[in-house]
Amino acid sequence: MERQLYTILRNEPVAARTWRLELASDDPSFVAGGEFVQVALDGFYLRRPFSICERSKGRIVLIYKVVGEGTAALSGLRPGARLDVLTGLGRGFDPDACSSSALLVGGGVGAPPLLPLCRELVARGKRVSVVLGFNSASEIILESEFRALTPDVTMATVDGSAGLKGFVTDAISAVKPTFDYFYTCGPLVMMRRVCDMLKTGGEVCLEERMGCGAGYCAGCSIQTRQGVRRVCKDGPVFKKEDILW
Repeated sequence: MERQLYTILRNEPVAARTWRLELASDDPSFVAGGEFVQVALDGFYLRRPFSICERSKGRIVLIYKVVGEGTAALSGLRPGARLDVLTGLGRGFDPDACSSSALLVGGGVGAPPLLPLCRELVARGKRVSVVLGFNSASEIILESEFRALTPDVTMATVDGSAGLKGFVTDAISAVKPTFDYFYTCGPLVMMRRVCDMLKTGGEVCLEERMGCGAGYCAGCSIQTRQGVRRVCKDGPVFKKEDILW
């Protein structure tokens, strides 16, 4: 875990109530998609956790949705503002778990942590299929970024305003992707349905309210088949068979 002050380079809307935050970084601790950072905001006691969407030399990118007072305050910050950020948090996806072909399933702002995973899998020569689901076309994010990595990208919207109409499970049934392992991140009910539907092994990226973000307070503890686990420290990525829904 590292604590640093980062400067906002860009902070702009990219979809309905969804923002893209780009921070100047000094090569933060980051290994795999699914890992996250904790951002401190003036006037708020607890830090806010955000998955890392992109990292390159000198910058990191976070995608977040404005859902409460904290993220609303974050969306009001302008380039040049400084943020106190903890990096090097969490256990991310395991790209080695996939033999030759992977399915990535994202819902809403669950899509961002799948992007660095997709990039890593493609770099290793593995075939990647991506299914992303949103409520409507106005909420779609990262479609072009995923399509730049793999041609096998399927979009689904609940209202049918873009891509296939329905949920990600409907899209998977329609396109029938071939894969030996899957990775998913998004709303809990979506991930449960995906895990029930898919019979191969897979990994799930969970979201929980967090205090410290480093495993000390145990505020994000959950029951798993392996006993009590902390989402921030032992996760947020877990094997699908370990989750007690």
